[in-house]
Parts: sequence; C-alpha cells; structure tokens
Amino acid sequence: MNKTLETTARGLRTFGSDVVDGFFEITHNGFALLGLATVFVVLALAARPDLRATGEAQLATWLESRKPAPEATALEPTAIDRTTAASPLDLPKQQAAVAYWLSKKYRVAAEPLSVLVAEAYGLGKRTKLDPTLILAIMAVESSFNPFAQSHVGAQGLMQVMTRIHEDKYESAGGSLTAFDPVTNMRVGVKVLQECIARAGSLEAGLRYYVGAANLDDDGGYAAKVMAEHARLVQVANGKAPSVAAPPAPALRAQAPQSQPIPVLAPAKPDGTTVAPPQKVALLLADS
Repeated sequence: MNKTLETTARGLRTFGSDVVDGFFEITHNGFALLGLATVFVVLALAARPDLRATGEAQLATWLESRKPAPEATALEPTAIDRTTAASPLDLPKQQAAVAYWLSKKYRVAAEPLSVLVAEAYGLGKRTKLDPTLILAIMAVESSFNPFAQSHVGAQGLMQVMTRIHEDKYESAGGSLTAFDPVTNMRVGVKVLQECIARAGSLEAGLRYYVGAANLDDDGGYAAKVMAEHARLVQVANGKAPSVAAPPAPALRAQAPQSQPIPVLAPAKPDGTTVAPPQKVALLLADS
C-alpha cells in the first residue's frame, strides 16, 4: 500500500515538473518568437517607408474610431465668419502698436481692436482723413463699445444718430447694422466728412459732429478728440504716451449737456420769438 502511494506521488511530481518545464519552455520560445517578429517588423518598416506610412494611417484611423462621439452643442462651426476679431500680429507694425495701446488704455481686447484699427487705416486712405483721428473720435464717443447708445439715440462706436442717418445704412441692410462695428465706422466717417465740408475746418466740423455748432460751448468735445488724436499720432510714430484714464464721454452721452441749450433770438415785432437752432451734426443728412 505504502509503495503504491509513493509511486503515485512520484508520478504526480514528475507530471507537475514536466508541466512547469513545458510552460517555461513554451513561454521562453514565445518571447523569442515575439522578439524576432518585432525585429522583423521594425526592419521591414525601415526598409519600406510606404508600409510605415500605411501602417500609421491605419493606426490613426483606428484610434480616431475609438474616440467617443463629441457632445451635442448649440455652437455653430461657422460662427467665426461673424466674429469681428483678428490677430494684432497680422497687422503692420504701426497699426499693431496703435491696437495694443488702445487695448491697454480702454481695457478692450486687442483682437477686435485690430479689425477696427485696420478699418480706420483703410477708411483714412480712401477719405484722406487721418486714421488716428477716426480712432480718437471712437475713443471719445464710445470708448470702443460697439453697442453704446446715448439717451438721445446716438448709437454704436461713432455714436451716429441712427434715426437721422437711417438712409446711410440702407445699402448695408438697414438701421440695425448701426451695431455692426465696421458699418458704424463707415457711416460715422461719412457723417464726419459732411460735417467738415459744411463747417470748413476740422475743429469746426467736430463741433458740427457732436451737435454743438450753434452752441457757445461744445463741452470740450473737440479738445478731447484732438488731444486723443495727438496721443495716437505719437503711438503710431513709435512713441509711448503715458496711459491715462479714458476721456469723459462725448457731449451727447452726458445727461446734463446732451440737450441743446436754448438760444432765444430777439423778439419779433408781434411779440413771438424765433425757435432755437437745432443741433446741426445730429440732424445732418445727405443733401
């Protein structure tokens, strides 16, 4: 009996030992085969760039197919077409300097300002107006807020009286384009040209533009615009004026000054008075 048990135990030990030895042998040979296969593949890819490119393409396709589907959103891939922004790095050096300076002073992003600066330089070239003057007017009028509106109805970057100059927006699609920054700039420059032509000089034209042509005082509007213009000229010429606080809003945007000061003419013989003059720039329309 004991002899039988011993024989059985030896047999089991021998079987177990053979299994372990076989497993290690198979594993060793498997790793050896895997190593050889890896070396072969590497050599084949090194010798055949076309195979490597095909393999990379297939691997990329496989990885792409394994990516989870993107979450559904309300964003539109074409939204960039409606965005009024550009990199200041794409501007000429002079324009980029102006954009960065205005961005710092008025706390407005340089990207949308880059579009406005480039447009101002384009308008200046076409209209023979200094582009820094156009930018100075926008700075004083709205501090570069394209959605600004005064309580008397002046709107947008250049605070154009939309209801008076509605016809100027027709070709752009209607009066709502007053809130499109570039369209508002173009209409504002057209109004400014008309004011200067009517007044006969730049500073007098600015008084017309702000609606103070018939008033004794324009609230310092022309002086503010010319001061900001001078600073922007310095920046454009490579100098760096100190960054001061933004100038006060334009005359039209200030509640105490936005209404015309009544100017009474001498009484007529019948005892009536002549109506006070209207604010010319606000009511100026195409002739």
